[in-house]
Amino acid sequence: MIDFKELVKEYKTPLYIYDLDYMRAQYTELKDAFKARKSILCYAVKANSNLSVIRHFAKMGSGADCVSIGEVRRAFLAGIPSYKIIFSGVGKTDDEIREAIEKDILYINVESEAELGRIEGIAKELHKKSRISIRVNPNIDPQTHPYISTGLHDNKFGVDLSTAKRMYIKANNSQNLDPVGIHFHIGSQLTELKPIYESAAIVADLVRSLQNIKIELKFFDVGGGLGVKYDNETLIPTYDYAQAILGTLQGLDVTVLCEPGRFLTANAGYFVSKVLYEKQNGEKKFVVIDGAMNDLLRPALYSAYHKIEAITDSKSAPRAVDIVGPVCESGDFFAKDYELPELEHNDLVVVHSAGAYGFGMGSNYNTRGRSAEVALEGGVSRLIRKRETFDDIIALEKEFLD
Repeated sequence: MIDFKELVKEYKTPLYIYDLDYMRAQYTELKDAFKARKSILCYAVKANSNLSVIRHFAKMGSGADCVSIGEVRRAFLAGIPSYKIIFSGVGKTDDEIREAIEKDILYINVESEAELGRIEGIAKELHKKSRISIRVNPNIDPQTHPYISTGLHDNKFGVDLSTAKRMYIKANNSQNLDPVGIHFHIGSQLTELKPIYESAAIVADLVRSLQNIKIELKFFDVGGGLGVKYDNETLIPTYDYAQAILGTLQGLDVTVLCEPGRFLTANAGYFVSKVLYEKQNGEKKFVVIDGAMNDLLRPALYSAYHKIEAITDSKSAPRAVDIVGPVCESGDFFAKDYELPELEHNDLVVVHSAGAYGFGMGSNYNTRGRSAEVALEGGVSRLIRKRETFDDIIALEKEFLD
């Protein structure tokens, strides 16, 4: 059990807390599910980009899936070797491509014909050969939230099968490109196995057709997206997930890459905030806390559900309240009509499942400093990111005052 009161005494609020032991267990479970074949887990840095979290996975042998050159730099700083770093993302700049090639990472995931041309041209300027993988869009409905769906033709990610084949032929004939992998990722928070299997089967068939024209790929990158429990979701067992993918690869000598993020970190994280006061507007009751949408955006952005726990001595019956923050926006809420007992000033509210897409999506809106981050490992806590101060927020502006 986590003693939230003691942690708040030491680190104040708002506060992110990450259970590194839970992350280790999740990583081990997924890695073991793929043990029947060569595999690499590349942690999706965007889920939680704290350097100590990335280092935690690096120590377990993880690679890194990065979607900006900043994330690539984080991966290197955290100790992940270049041969386990991949660079994805639909809008890479020339400078980002140049640095990725110079750093000799495992490969760049290519999202379009235009991007392939840019990579080839930059590699030629550098007198290098860039390893690439092409992101294929299998046009399979992932059956998830539309904002985190990525595998349909009306999503911005990847290319269709015929375009991908044309791109592989071009890359294979280029002196500056080395096509080593293939990639697909149909969405996040996946809780249905059938779309994953169908997508893997489609992409595996493309790999076979490439083999027939002497294009031999080494890496079969299945992306991430394995769902976790926020509320009452029915989850895909990791063994079934792995077997569905591996079952499509008969006759293919490829290393499977998987890019877990949310699966590893979401339920390892807690966001803790203090109650400021309760407020009544007509028939509507509000609990106002010191955390806000700039700290945890998911409820405002997606109307995402998070379990919320009150740490209080109150014995009153639960009643429906809106849990809101101080930011000057009507969208600044964590839950609406959520059942909580009557709360007093300085009672605690704990938002569960906050380890993925929490702190990383935060901002300084309303000139609010971002929260501190704390890691728990073996029952011991340590600070892994200091709370931002006002001076931190204005540091890049102050020198330009006239």
